[in-house]
Amino acid sequence: MSHSFLSRLPLSRFEIDRDNLARERDDLFDELWADPTTRVLPIFQGSALLSSPTSLALLPVDAVPAAELRVYLGRSTSTTSPEPMGTPIVAVLLDDAGHLAESDWANLRSVGNALSDRDAGIFTEALGILNWHTSHRFSPRTGEPTVVEKGGWVRRDPISNTEVFPRTDAAIIVGITDAEDRILLGSNALWESNRYSLLAGFVEPGESLESAVIREVFEESGIHVVDPVYLGSQPWPFPASLMLGFLATVDPEHGTETTPDGTEILDLRWFSREDLAAALTEIKLPGPTSIARAILEEWFGGPIDDGQN
Repeated sequence: MSHSFLSRLPLSRFEIDRDNLARERDDLFDELWADPTTRVLPIFQGSALLSSPTSLALLPVDAVPAAELRVYLGRSTSTTSPEPMGTPIVAVLLDDAGHLAESDWANLRSVGNALSDRDAGIFTEALGILNWHTSHRFSPRTGEPTVVEKGGWVRRDPISNTEVFPRTDAAIIVGITDAEDRILLGSNALWESNRYSLLAGFVEPGESLESAVIREVFEESGIHVVDPVYLGSQPWPFPASLMLGFLATVDPEHGTETTPDGTEILDLRWFSREDLAAALTEIKLPGPTSIARAILEEWFGGPIDDGQN
């Protein structure tokens, strides 16, 4: 994985020590709430509080409305953030923004690429773990309400005493090229008709990543690919995915004629670099926070000027 590609993955950046040993302390939040250096990242309706268009607002404990759900994210390792290195950071999920309602809030998709390494990392971490909490309030074994423990990183079934841990859904995303080095982009049924991106899909049980690449591409496009090459990964907490990026080439024993599946993918187009540059006024590409954009620009050879950067 090249350094240039790593630098194109906004949500894979981090400057946080997750401090996992501290999660074992039963009185962790009492300690954190008594510590004047603790800072809180409020999350409300999937958005984080901003102090500027490119910075998160981390507040003292007494400046944040009461919240039932708290997660200890760890300690900052940043040497360039306003808060000193070692600052403990807690995410809270607000049901009511209270006095913060009129402040500036933003979602991760829109600001992730503009944030610092630390802020991008803690926003992604917070959203991923909080999304997991909202979907695991009840035990899969007994149906009983689960109890939050270990700094917000475990939920326990009080009846069976079973611990439920956070889960991440693995998904592959693929830049597919042909013998002419054109790239294949598809338009998803859930998007506006002029939006095009790479093909992607979830890894199924008992399946390798490479097998998932070959299967998903064929299912969605009718294209046979070979030689999947791993590029890198990026968390995508919408709600709980880890996107695993690949490049793959068309099998020379098969053609490049596409067959959209008609359910998820409604249209497929091959683009040369010249074709893509010429089409930027008529099509929309994946946003700059996504790994799809990173893979596309890796193939393109540099940033794509479509007004989104």
